[in-house]
Amino acid sequence: MAEFKLPTETVELPSKGLLYPADSPLADGKIEMKYMTAKEEDILTNQNYISNGTVIDKLLKSMIVTEGVNYGDLLVGDKNAIMVAARILSYGKDYQVQYLGEQFNVDLSVLENKQVDYSLFKDRKNEFEVSLPKSGNVVTIKILTHKDDSNIEKEIEGLKKINKEVSSDVTTRLKNMITSVNGSREQKDIREFVDKFLLAVDARAIRKEYERISPDIDLTYYGEEGVEEGIPVRIGLNFFWPDL
Repeated sequence: MAEFKLPTETVELPSKGLLYPADSPLADGKIEMKYMTAKEEDILTNQNYISNGTVIDKLLKSMIVTEGVNYGDLLVGDKNAIMVAARILSYGKDYQVQYLGEQFNVDLSVLENKQVDYSLFKDRKNEFEVSLPKSGNVVTIKILTHKDDSNIEKEIEGLKKINKEVSSDVTTRLKNMITSVNGSREQKDIREFVDKFLLAVDARAIRKEYERISPDIDLTYYGEEGVEEGIPVRIGLNFFWPDL
């Protein structure tokens, strides 16, 4: 039987693997991915996957070759880095973006990871304490995984079906981000705190702290002369469908 070689690349994770259990295949901070094949192009053109919003996840799962990876365990920032790597391995590093009425060619291969304080990631524990500035309450928060993100989206959609006029995006995300309130890990206490007692100024403090500690890829391109603040790389339809 003929043998065929499939090229792969190693992708560095923004988290450096420091927030995964020691026995996780992600703990060394790297993941191996293959180049896109005709099979993955079938995934990208699958109308069922596109309509139900799972097409990108199906694609990434298919391109990951590291054994034993639980896709749901991926931190959202690590998943974002994998998505950018998948685009490069699929259609190359050049990506056209619109910014301030002009079109720029972005080199995705030079995007760097966010600067975070890795000394905060102790004992592989995905939990961080935040003292709220106004109320004085103390909460702990976690960096969300793909599974967390999926559960949040499902909960928000369910709440919209019950009451279309009420937006629950902010509070639902906070309920899933917070792991304890003043020492209590009971879900009913966390949800009651967010619904009834979390001040807006304190909620903002939680979101700012989450942004500060959360490892991710920086989707700002600084390679264009004359654009000092950088070009935001917004992932649009042509990210994986460049012919659109």
